[in-house]
Amino acid sequence: MDLQLKGKNAVVTAASKGIGRSIALRLADEGVNVAICARGEDALRTAETALRQKGVKVLSRMCDVAQPDALESFLGEARTTFGTVDVLVNNASAFGLADDEATWAASLNIDLLASVRATRIVTPWMAASGGGSIVHISSIAALEAWGGATAYSPAKAALISHSKMMAVALAPQKIRVNVVAPGSIEFPGGMWDQVKQGNRPFYDTVLASIPWGRLGTPEEVADAVVFLASPRASWITGVCLAVDGSQHKGNL
Repeated sequence: MDLQLKGKNAVVTAASKGIGRSIALRLADEGVNVAICARGEDALRTAETALRQKGVKVLSRMCDVAQPDALESFLGEARTTFGTVDVLVNNASAFGLADDEATWAASLNIDLLASVRATRIVTPWMAASGGGSIVHISSIAALEAWGGATAYSPAKAALISHSKMMAVALAPQKIRVNVVAPGSIEFPGGMWDQVKQGNRPFYDTVLASIPWGRLGTPEEVADAVVFLASPRASWITGVCLAVDGSQHKGNL
């Protein structure tokens, strides 16, 4: 299937590894020029090299998306470099699993407010060029009560609500807004890989809760994101799509 993305321009936040990196690479596979950011330079440069090998234009910048000025500068540079921002993927997360003030502040600033701010910045640009697509990366932890994810789950749930509100508000401007909610995703060096090495009983408990019989991969999440971002998903907006091997059991 031709996703009709070739030649479009995308921004992916927190794209140096894991899900964000896979999304950026999948977009590049479709001929999309990609702007990526992250806080860690080494992984960012490695991701940049991999993207350039796809033959697309690439912009990579170190950026803490929790800092409004830094985020605005990065997005503005992406627009100046590429001319348009047709796709925005808000992927950054603080992974706030505690219940203290610092964790709540990080979760709200990174998971929620960075996505709100980025959306606010790019939507006028998208409207001026005839439309666009925004995808928030949430989590199935936003869909039910997960022990230990005290700040993470509410922040991710708010992201789903924000997406729905924006989908309704921005539809007349031909801007679609959707959410992908991954389940437990495993990749080398990632959180679940660390849990597997350091707390195997907990890892096995989570694994046993997934009817598909395994954890997911970043590439599986990326495939869903890239489809939603593409013109082939032109009648899909305001949707929260779980990518989780049926790990989440709720009806909604």
